[in-house]
Amino acid sequence: MPSLSELVNQARADAEGAGNAVHRVIPIHPVTPLTAAEEEVSRVLQICNACRYCEGFCAVFPAMTRRLEFARADMHYLANLCHNCGACLHACQYAPPHEFAVNVPVAMAEVRGQTYQDYAWPPLLGKLYRRNGLALSMALALGLALFLMLAVALNGSLWGGASASGSFYALFPHNLLVALFAPVFGFVVFALAKGVMKFWREVTPATSGAAVSAPAAAEAGDAVLRLKYLDGGHGSGCNNADDAFTLSRRRFHHLTFYGFLLCFAATALATIYHYVFGWHAPYEFPSLPKLLGAVGGVSLALGTGGLGWLHLQRHRLHVNVRQRPMDLGFIGLLFLTAVSGLALWLGRATPAMGILLCLHLGAVMALFATLPYGKFAHGIFRTAALLRHAVEKRRPNPVGLGAD
Repeated sequence: MPSLSELVNQARADAEGAGNAVHRVIPIHPVTPLTAAEEEVSRVLQICNACRYCEGFCAVFPAMTRRLEFARADMHYLANLCHNCGACLHACQYAPPHEFAVNVPVAMAEVRGQTYQDYAWPPLLGKLYRRNGLALSMALALGLALFLMLAVALNGSLWGGASASGSFYALFPHNLLVALFAPVFGFVVFALAKGVMKFWREVTPATSGAAVSAPAAAEAGDAVLRLKYLDGGHGSGCNNADDAFTLSRRRFHHLTFYGFLLCFAATALATIYHYVFGWHAPYEFPSLPKLLGAVGGVSLALGTGGLGWLHLQRHRLHVNVRQRPMDLGFIGLLFLTAVSGLALWLGRATPAMGILLCLHLGAVMALFATLPYGKFAHGIFRTAALLRHAVEKRRPNPVGLGAD
């Protein structure tokens, strides 16, 4: 018969073995605490969920009512679903100076800006661009332009000479331009793909992993192309400088978006002309690349100029001050790209062509290099969030929840 000490030792061994087994079966993972911005979104949405006055304003509020609690994935999803139109702020009875201080646009913008950094690749560049977007954008564009000007000046072609020929390839051979821009374009596609895939995976639990259907994709595409949720929920528009409704932001967004697409289409078509048909630039009117580029450039210049002006006029309670450098940096680069491209077109046959070409190439390269870290990525994240919403609304509401 075992002694008392032997029984105690055996009991200790059994307890330790059981404890180790539990640890093996149920590993403990540290929980990342919510940021201050995420805590604020959770607080605001709890109040909104009790009120529900703004249910018909945009996609955020019907999506919100399907939840009683808001995990990090839910908040990132809802923050990118928000279009920051401001309509809910001016309708809210709990907005400042009420003690609840409910400000959905700024709370969402804070988390939305955080997602650009969290999902950026590499993360360090996302953090740098968020804090110094305007200065970084302009410095990069001007630095690249000056570098190109120096290279051209060493060949004696910066003013007059080869510049007066009107041929871009007299200054920068086609293969050199491809060698300069192809790596930048490849990096942008790779970095954006990594960020969007990570975002999509992490917000998927918000809709329980439901598959994307054709009707959901069509609905999301329609919302993106029409900027549906910048109409304030009633078609009269959103708020910008005060509580008056306006469609200005929607219209300037459309000019910017479609202007960018037309410019990109002009470049893609010129690439086909060059490699498939052997038709080399520069192209003249009424060639399709020139027509697309001219219309797109004017549209992009008007759209970004209007958005920059509206941004500076926005109501102080709409603006996330920390995000302003990033917002203005992206708008500024788009505007500089459009204006320098139009100036290059108009001044192509003048001695200033070399300087104008270097300015335009510097702006384009800086724009592409920063695309994964600013408002361009925001457009892609918002598209993903709209697709998630279209998927989610087709699923049954949780029991006792939901507005539709």
